[in-house]
Amino acid sequence: MPKGNVETGGGAASIRSIATVVPETVLDQADIRDLFARQPGRSGLGVRRITSVFDAAAIETRHTVLAELAGGGTAGGGQFLEPGTGQLRSPATGARNDLYRRTAGPLFVAAARQAVEAAPGIDATDVSHVITVSCTGFYAPGPDIEIVRGLGLAPTTLRSHLGFLGCYAAFPALRAAADVCRADPDAVVLVVTVELCTLHLHTGDDTDTILSSSLFADGGAAAVVTARPAPTGTPLLDLDAFSSTLIVEGTDDMAWTIGDHGFDMVLSSRIPRLVEAHLPQALKPLVGDGREGRGVAEIDLWAVHPGGRSILDRVQSALGLSEDQLGPSREVLRRYGNMSSATVLFVLRELFAAAGPVPQRVGALAFGPGVSVESALLTLRTAS
Repeated sequence: MPKGNVETGGGAASIRSIATVVPETVLDQADIRDLFARQPGRSGLGVRRITSVFDAAAIETRHTVLAELAGGGTAGGGQFLEPGTGQLRSPATGARNDLYRRTAGPLFVAAARQAVEAAPGIDATDVSHVITVSCTGFYAPGPDIEIVRGLGLAPTTLRSHLGFLGCYAAFPALRAAADVCRADPDAVVLVVTVELCTLHLHTGDDTDTILSSSLFADGGAAAVVTARPAPTGTPLLDLDAFSSTLIVEGTDDMAWTIGDHGFDMVLSSRIPRLVEAHLPQALKPLVGDGREGRGVAEIDLWAVHPGGRSILDRVQSALGLSEDQLGPSREVLRRYGNMSSATVLFVLRELFAAAGPVPQRVGALAFGPGVSVESALLTLRTAS
C-alpha cells in the first residue's frame, strides 16, 4: 500500500517563468528503431520486440547530444557508433560521464539564462539561490557553479544539487524552492534540470533495454520561483502543496544504477498497473476524497510526467481524465520523448498559455524509482 505525506507551500511562492532547451540533433523515432533493429546479434524475437515497442511509444522525435546517432557528426567521438558499419558501441561509464561533463553545462546555462530573461520583473542580480537537478551524470565543480559564472550571479549565491533521484526530481527541487521563499519572501530561486539520457543507451533483446531505448531523450528546463509581487498581467503558477508517496510493492520495479558501461535502468512492465491501482489513494493527502469541495474533479488542468504512453493511459484511467487534460503531456511525449526530471517542466510550460483572469487548479505528477509518486497542487493565474 502507498505511504505518503503532504506539505503545503504556504501559498507564498510562484513559478514566474519556465524555459526549456534541447540539443540540436533530432532523432526520428522510426530511424532510431531501425538502427537498433539492425544491430548484429539481434534475434528474430528481439527485432519483433524492438519494432513493436518503438512503434507503440507514441513518440515521433527526440533530441540527443550524440550527433553521430543521426549521421550528423561525431559528437560522441565515434564512441557510440562505429563509423561506416553503423554498429552501436558500448563505451565505459567514465567515457560517457566525460561527455556529460562537456555537454551538460552549456544546456544548464542556456536554460537558466532563458528562464531569468523570461521572468517579468526579475534579472540575474535578483537570483539568490540556485538548485540544480540531474541523474544522468556527475562532475565537480558542477553545473551550479557553471550557472553562477555563466549568468554573472553573485559569488554568494546559495547553491544546492539534487542528484540521481530520477524522473520525479523536479518536484523535490520545486518544493525546496518553495520552502526557501516561505522562509525569505524576497528570495529568487532558480531551479534548473538537465538530463542526457541517451548517453546511457544500450542495445540488446531484453525488454528493459528495448523500452529504455525507445523512450529516453535529452533535454533541460529551468524555472524561476519567487514570492515577490509580480507585474500586473504576469502568468503565474502558485506552488500550493506537495505530496510524496511510495508504492512499496514497486520497490524492485523501477531502478537506476551505475554499471561498468553506463547507467542501467530497470523498468518493469508492472509499473503502469501499479500506478493505476495506487494513484487515487496516493493523491488523497493532496486533493482529498471529493468532500468539502476537494478532489480530482476539482482540478482543471494536469501536468503528468509522460514516462511513457502506457503510464499516461493508466493515469487517465485511474483519475478519469479527459483527452484534453492529458493533451499537453501527450504532446510533450510525442515531440521530445522522456527527458527524465526535465520533462514535467516542459508540460508545465505548455500550461502557461492557458493563464487567464480566472484562476485554474493544476495537478502535477511524476513517477520514479521506489516506486515514488510525487505530486503537486498549483494554481494557474494572472497577476493583478
